[in-house]
Order: sequence, then structure tokens, then C-alpha cells
Amino acid sequence: MPVMAIHLIKLCVGVKEVDQLEASIRRETAARCAAGEPEVMMHVTRMMPSRKDELEAGGSLYWVINGAVQCRSEIIALEQVQGEDGIKRCAIIMAPDVVRTSPSPKRPFQGWRYLKPEDAPRDLSGPGEGGAGLPDDLRARLMEIGAW
Repeated sequence: MPVMAIHLIKLCVGVKEVDQLEASIRRETAARCAAGEPEVMMHVTRMMPSRKDELEAGGSLYWVINGAVQCRSEIIALEQVQGEDGIKRCAIIMAPDVVRTSPSPKRPFQGWRYLKPEDAPRDLSGPGEGGAGLPDDLRARLMEIGAW
């Protein structure tokens, strides 16, 4: 029986907009490529998800930015890594491309959570769709009043 995909959702701490995340990913992947490593994005988190097979079967990491899910990154693999402090952690290896999604309000939470595919925001198909050109404060207000 094939494994069904599931997703993760996580706060993108310190990032105010998707463009800022994309710039950070470009810097990280350029540094990896310069070091002869694969062109991937890696995010290290404390806990290894128990549903690893489902995440690696087509899952994505949905990023909460400025109070809303705004984009996702495709998960390639989950690997156990050990920090300089000797503590084992989970490296989420992702494709370097960021896929923008329909903004979906999300309250702050700690760590990551699983996200069922049917609960995931839909991908945006083109530039400007989903209010991508709106100022952040206007977009936030529209989400707040439920007009989004």
C-alpha cells in the first residue's frame, strides 16, 4: 500500500515577508553550491517527526510568515544530525524553490505541527494572485476581518 503524504507547518521566525525568505534561501543555496554541496535548503529543528515516511512521500513545509501561511517548500528528506553541542536534531532538507500559497491566517505556536493535505492552503498560480501586491498591513487587515 502506498504511503500518503502529509505536511508540516512552522513559524518562519524573524521573517516579515516571503521575499525575505526567498533571499535567505538564495544566499544559503549559493553558499552550499560554492562548497560543492547540493543545491538544497536545510532547516534544523529539535525533534525528528515520527511520520518521516509520509513527509518524504511528497510533503511540504508550510511557512507561517507575519501571522499567515504564505508559502511552502517541498520536503526532500529528513535526516538526523548532531550539533556541536552533541545533541541530535532533525535536518529538514527541502527544494530551494518557494511556492507561494493562498494566505491563510495562523496564530503563533511552538515548534512544528503536522498539516493534513486537505487543510493545506492552495498554491497560487500566478503573480499578484492572492494579494501578493498588497501592502502587508492591508493584507493582514483583510485576513483579520475574514475578507480573505
